[in-house]
Amino acid sequence: MSALSRRGFATAFAALSATLALKGQDGTPPRDFGPNAPPVRYPEPDVIALDPEFEKYKIGSSPIKRIHTGDLWAEGPAWNGVGKYLIWSDIPNNVQRRYLLDDGHVSVFRNPAGYSNGNTFDKEGRQISCEHGNRRVVRYEYNGTITVLASSFDGKKLNAPNDVVVAPDGGIWFTDPGYGSLGDYEGNKGPLELKEAVYRIDPQSGKVEKVTDEIFKPNGLCFSPDFKLLYVADTGASHYKEAPKNIKVFDVNGAKLSKGREFVSMEMEVGGKKVAGLADGIRCDIDGNVWASAGWVGAGYDGVHIFNPSGKRIGQIRLPEVCSNVCFGGVKRNILFMTGSQSVYRVHTEAKGAGYA
Repeated sequence: MSALSRRGFATAFAALSATLALKGQDGTPPRDFGPNAPPVRYPEPDVIALDPEFEKYKIGSSPIKRIHTGDLWAEGPAWNGVGKYLIWSDIPNNVQRRYLLDDGHVSVFRNPAGYSNGNTFDKEGRQISCEHGNRRVVRYEYNGTITVLASSFDGKKLNAPNDVVVAPDGGIWFTDPGYGSLGDYEGNKGPLELKEAVYRIDPQSGKVEKVTDEIFKPNGLCFSPDFKLLYVADTGASHYKEAPKNIKVFDVNGAKLSKGREFVSMEMEVGGKKVAGLADGIRCDIDGNVWASAGWVGAGYDGVHIFNPSGKRIGQIRLPEVCSNVCFGGVKRNILFMTGSQSVYRVHTEAKGAGYA
């Protein structure tokens, strides 16, 4: 999801955000996440159970840690289990960064990176990235070469692929809302030639097929643990007044989708007022809960919202920045990594990530 394209949306919430930024949802002062911040007093105050159901996933003695800051718009976190590292995109700086679990070292992993946004790894451990700048989906091979998986549909250039996931059959599913082509900050400005849509790349033929264009601007996406459902975040409210602020869910029938419907609205009550921001990147845990990045409202809302399989909001992780995306990682896949506007955070949970990355 593009930071540039959110300016209009963020302005609409400016007055509310200014008020909420003064204190958290429970009235506490803003929290310092800087390198000289004092230790957090347990239990971790910003991992919140909104429903008793979330208590089993919450670890009171696991603090939220900022592991990196200084990016312009951090996005696309993905975990490599073999290398025990996290990679993510800093889109405006046109680089990918890597965090080593062993010693916490952060370095530039790829430069330039095609203004990449979403990243993932397939079953063979190969990295797949959505490149805003080149309007394509690529795979990095073991020998260092790049394979272009998708760059056009129906004879027209893709808008600017955003996020990507891999199914058990090797099919690659990605969203194409076009944010990276709306300006030069996160890509290369150019016209959108296609209706915003979700696509699938066939693992045998390599053919790119449209699976739905029902969503105004499809952004983050993830499969349920059994791969029978596909969740897709709609961030169309950034450009379309009539767009809902929600996450949709579809039934997966092989290479097809059906029965698209609202899974959850992103509206919630903060400080006695009902507000609705946007979900961006999303991931499922092995119990079918959806962990959704959330933002563009302010303190008390921005961070991660956790929904159970029936769509009930059961938990929340508050961050001091807009959260763009999430993924599970670590040796036990129980560390939630969260990319914020300019930073990356981590926290241990009793949840374990589903899927491959």
